[in-house]
Amino acid sequence: MMHTHTQTRLRSYSTPLLLSLSLLALTVLAVGLGDKALARAMAEMLIRVTLVVALWIFVGNSGVISFGHAGYMCIGAYMSAWLTLKPTMKALLLPGLPDWLAQAQWPVFPAALAGGTLAAAVGLLSGAAILRLSGIAASIATFAFLAIVNTVYSNWEDVTGATSSVVGLPRYVDAWVALAWSVAAILVASLYANSGSGLALRATREDEVAAQSSGIDMYRHRLLSLVISAFFTGVAGALLGHFIGVLNPDSFYLGLTFIALAMLVVGGIGSLTGAVAGVVVLSVAIEVLVRLEQGFDLGDAHLAIPNGTQEIVIGMAMIVILILRPSGLTGGREWTLSRRLFQTKGRPKQA
Repeated sequence: MMHTHTQTRLRSYSTPLLLSLSLLALTVLAVGLGDKALARAMAEMLIRVTLVVALWIFVGNSGVISFGHAGYMCIGAYMSAWLTLKPTMKALLLPGLPDWLAQAQWPVFPAALAGGTLAAAVGLLSGAAILRLSGIAASIATFAFLAIVNTVYSNWEDVTGATSSVVGLPRYVDAWVALAWSVAAILVASLYANSGSGLALRATREDEVAAQSSGIDMYRHRLLSLVISAFFTGVAGALLGHFIGVLNPDSFYLGLTFIALAMLVVGGIGSLTGAVAGVVVLSVAIEVLVRLEQGFDLGDAHLAIPNGTQEIVIGMAMIVILILRPSGLTGGREWTLSRRLFQTKGRPKQA
């Protein structure tokens, strides 16, 4: 009995190792080819991994769909910008910042941590209210939170620059920096999913009434998962800002919300492997479609697909996946070291 339990735990913890090694191999390949555009695409994909894995920590374990995580990403991105921009740039672009923040110029790593911490703090406050709701009501409340964050950051001109872009951020994020954070997010996500809180939260996902009848404090476990999720979402925002070098509130709104949820749904909400797989599959598809939109020469002809095709294709892919494979590409299974490549974990088979 003890031996079987130990094997189960080892298989569970092999998932983040396999996922991390796979991302490392892809990064080495992308960077090693010497194509700068490919290396940048790889860095962007790894930032998305951090975001979607962070989203999975809450959505995958609780079963509550969140439309508000782009708001936490926005909060983390701007916090990192406030701490890393040169004081002369802040005086020009953001004259309303308090003096201690206007004069601050932190190293990039602690600034990313600060962005994640602020996002986690806001996650604690917002979750304290939102997570008293359940089901579709909670999901609608998360969308209201996103709208509030976007409205505040789009109008707080002296502090966020409003709809004017904040420029001049140090562009330090490359594929290796993004890889390190994506691996950290995967490790923490796996640790939480296999913790007592993660197991209890998944029990509420499967049968909320039965779990509460067994004495599980659903509210407390949901709130903890949201705080952890918001931290890594805030870090993902900081990474994106320092990858592009420019910030705008509309970059963290509906478009980002749609693509993050699409990746989670396509890969499979029921597993950490699904979260990572969805990012990789759709990121490759997006990169191919973007290059086709830019066009290519075939003899004397220049061929290109219409602009906007990638959004249509992604939308159609989501519909097809939901119809043919509602549990996503991985079917709610984790990638583990065992006789079988994928093992069902966390979601019982239906009779």
